[in-house]
Amino acid sequence: MNDHSAPLVGRRDVLNDLRGSLDAIVSGEFRLLALVGEPGAGKTRLLAELETLAAERGCLTLWGRAAEFEQVMPFSALVDALDGHLEETRHEHPEPGAPGHDAQLLASVFPALGATAEPSDDVSALARYRLYRAVAQLLARIARPGGLVLVLDDVHWADDATVEFLDHVSRHSPKAPLLVVVAYRPKQAPPRLALGGERVIIGPLSEEEAGELLGPHVTRSRKKALYDASEGNPFYLQALARIEAGDLPGSKTDALTMELRDLSGDALIVVQGAAVAADEFEAGLAAVAARVPLSTALDALDELVDRDLVRPGAGGRFRFRHPLVRQAAYESAKAGWRLSAHRRVAERLAEVDAPATLRAVHVERSAAFGDRDAVDVLVNAARQVATTAPATSAHWLQAALGLLPDDTPDRLDLLLELARNQTVSGRLTEARNTAYEVLRLLPRDDYARRAQAARFCALVERLLDRPGEGRAVLVSELREIPEPRLPAALPMRLRLVAESLMRGDHRAGQAVLDFMPDDSDDPGLRLAIAMLRPMTAYAGHRVEEALGHVAAAQALAETTPEIHQLAWMDTVAWMCWSEIWLGQHLPALARFERAIAAVKATGQTFILTNMLAGLARLNGVLGRIPEGQIAAEESAEIALLLNSGYARVVAMAQQSLLAGAAGDDEDAIRLGHEAATSGVSVSEWPGAQARFAYATALANSGRIDDEAVAAVEEDFAGDRLEEFSMLAFCETMACAHAARNEPKESVAWAERAAAMARPELELTDGLARLARAHATVGAEAEELALTAAEILTRAGHRLDAGRALLRAGVACVDGGRKRAALPHLEAAHEIFTACGARGMAAAAVREQRRAGKRVAAARATGAHGLTGRELEIARLVAEGCSNQQIATRLHISVRTVETHLTRAFEKLGVTSRGGMTAALGQLG
Repeated sequence: MNDHSAPLVGRRDVLNDLRGSLDAIVSGEFRLLALVGEPGAGKTRLLAELETLAAERGCLTLWGRAAEFEQVMPFSALVDALDGHLEETRHEHPEPGAPGHDAQLLASVFPALGATAEPSDDVSALARYRLYRAVAQLLARIARPGGLVLVLDDVHWADDATVEFLDHVSRHSPKAPLLVVVAYRPKQAPPRLALGGERVIIGPLSEEEAGELLGPHVTRSRKKALYDASEGNPFYLQALARIEAGDLPGSKTDALTMELRDLSGDALIVVQGAAVAADEFEAGLAAVAARVPLSTALDALDELVDRDLVRPGAGGRFRFRHPLVRQAAYESAKAGWRLSAHRRVAERLAEVDAPATLRAVHVERSAAFGDRDAVDVLVNAARQVATTAPATSAHWLQAALGLLPDDTPDRLDLLLELARNQTVSGRLTEARNTAYEVLRLLPRDDYARRAQAARFCALVERLLDRPGEGRAVLVSELREIPEPRLPAALPMRLRLVAESLMRGDHRAGQAVLDFMPDDSDDPGLRLAIAMLRPMTAYAGHRVEEALGHVAAAQALAETTPEIHQLAWMDTVAWMCWSEIWLGQHLPALARFERAIAAVKATGQTFILTNMLAGLARLNGVLGRIPEGQIAAEESAEIALLLNSGYARVVAMAQQSLLAGAAGDDEDAIRLGHEAATSGVSVSEWPGAQARFAYATALANSGRIDDEAVAAVEEDFAGDRLEEFSMLAFCETMACAHAARNEPKESVAWAERAAAMARPELELTDGLARLARAHATVGAEAEELALTAAEILTRAGHRLDAGRALLRAGVACVDGGRKRAALPHLEAAHEIFTACGARGMAAAAVREQRRAGKRVAAARATGAHGLTGRELEIARLVAEGCSNQQIATRLHISVRTVETHLTRAFEKLGVTSRGGMTAALGQLG
């Protein structure tokens, strides 16, 4: 019987679930469905039925399968499903330069798109997030308009990158008529395969259903015996039914072994060679593996097809009836024969100049210790997939290292490369162990390389939220250096400063910095030291000194080539945060953008989350809420890919603040609460930021939580929360208490804000005046608020300036001066709308109505659902502006332009700039 053509018996509930999912996508919705069952339970047969049901509804079905012996191959199931369709429909896909298409990344995965591939300039984990988003957008395009069913079978064997993509899709549902169906075995599935969506369990058949499947030609007694032996497993039941007589085998494997035993000698060796070659194989490669002439292999394949062990596929290829058949055929061959067969396949693939990634699968299983050619293949394969599939890259690097003697010259470099790939793939514990292995192997007197290795160990320990262990390794290595002022000690001391700042111990950080020279011969190191000085001074409440250090570091950065800064990007991040808190917003924005581009290009993903979180905070301060939300989301996605709780807390705190600024109070509270209660970085700066964001979200929603407020105050007293955030919190609390008609409490918070104002930082005076405006009424409140608006506008705090104008307008309305209120309220509304602050814009409209102005109900989005910023960018595209020209005109990054265009493309249903221009023309 054929898995796809055998009668389908029972499974009514499952079929109803499948029909319901199909009905949903026909209505334009996205669905994710998992069929979960033991080997042979009938998952594939149900998927075949799903394909039939989809065709009846006019939906396209694309089918792919992961394979046991190729499970390290990146995206193998997705390539299996999509590549043929992409080859047939290449003309339907957008041009490579189209925003959101990410042609380079897609071409790195799908061979059908490879003709347009160019190397990506992003080798960080952000490239993986962009890739997953691009694949989801590709599926959405294929799905429109009729609907798409993407079937991925046997995903318990899928590689890490495929599982990460499925996790991405489960959290970021494409807006398209798309059904993604995965099938897997529960006992073999990796933990990360616990996806959202609906999960359907495929159990055994009942005895009655088994009898129906066997058919009327089988006697009742034999049906009973077959059912008892198979326990209702359809695949095993059918395998047993193929056995004519005699004792029934005791397992599925035994049943398949009996099928193989009846083959001719040529057919047996060819099916074994095919099992070595691939899940879907060509006759010629099976012949090479089996070491038989092609004519012999073709005759043998005829026999195998007749026996339904393999089946003809597309393009003259063949495929095993079921993965269990391939497994049985592979295991029926002797170990030594399999090794030589893999070697023959690897040699054949080398002869035809196949990619290293295809050769690596067979090289790994056949290479001998010390085989340098095999090592080179594995390393080249690892480097080819390092950006999009770092887990696979790490796997092949480990395989290469296993072939090398300990004294091989490049072994240490490969170990460091392995540690980086393990870090980026989220295998942080393995990365830490590898990094410590490098330390163990380095000579004790190789101080410079040991210092860099120790610094990397400390960074990984930080991602694991084990800062104490990170400090310990740094201190231990420093004690081994005979002269404390040796240049080799400086990288570790810089890391110790950063760790001190993280835990709020600015005195310890300052003490280490004081021990470091300002005249290092290394220009990058000299700049790194200068970039840490502002933060230690600011954390110590020495604002004037901090401003001096910022100016000095800015001047030094302008004369230091970027190449010298690349090794010290973690210190650049601290410099950017310092610039935010000291009111140097535009220099911080430019530095963040340059640094993020450099970090992406050099793969320093462990720094990228912090930088993107900082960029998110800065955009929020500048009133660029959509841009901030993009950066915060990217930071959070990378944190998930890194599997770092510390990085997630850093990102979620900024997501919470931006959600609150946008008016999404419940999201702000949810994100803030999750970050604050995660148990990660509790006694350090990230935890303090999380508690600040959570308390702020509660206050903005009118809910003042005494415990949350006390936590923020404790963090500030313990130097874990900096003045910038605390001053903003004081102003927020003054506003919240005033809104609750609690004037005494509002005044108290306003007085605290006033005490924190710094004459060196005008913006602090603006926030303090705004806090006092909340705590007072009438003309005094208006005057304070208007002065605050002027100061905050000069400082670049657009959103806070809008809030000050709103307060001035409300004070006028409350004092009976409605006409005087309107200019303030209209200006505030304009600012809020431009910033993307929907909640505040709605508040401004309410106050305008209270002042007597008729205001039409505002639309949250423009035509076709475009936001104001998306519509603005789309119109510039229609004018013929390039992405760079748009970025320059709007003072945003090219990456932000591309992100907005991606979303605009989706909403308008177009795939090119010309299509966007035409769509805008139709809208008028």
